[in-house]
Amino acid sequence: MSKSLVVLDAVGAAGCCSPLVREPLSAEQAESVAPLLKALADPVRLRLMSLIASHEGQEACVCELAGAFDLSQPTVSHHLKVLHECGLLARDKRGVWVYYRANVAALSAVASLVGGGMG
Repeated sequence: MSKSLVVLDAVGAAGCCSPLVREPLSAEQAESVAPLLKALADPVRLRLMSLIASHEGQEACVCELAGAFDLSQPTVSHHLKVLHECGLLARDKRGVWVYYRANVAALSAVASLVGGGMG
């Protein structure tokens, strides 16, 4: 089975394809979203965000998260701290435990770059 590749010149591409986003990011938007993307660029932190967001009640304690990784609990705690410091996670201390939950506003800012602001 042959596969053909259609190559469009700049004029053809401009005529058939609409922009992916409505407008480019401002300098301020780029400055605020870049640290979030940097934090999420680590596979462990990306998985932690996913685990927390999908956890019952959309919050979880490090004791509930550490078992999902082949990492020590202090290493998982470090990753959670990075996510908290950049604003992706909020946390509440309850006795000796710290519970983390996703910061919806920060996730919305990231989502607008990768899909929510497209079209």
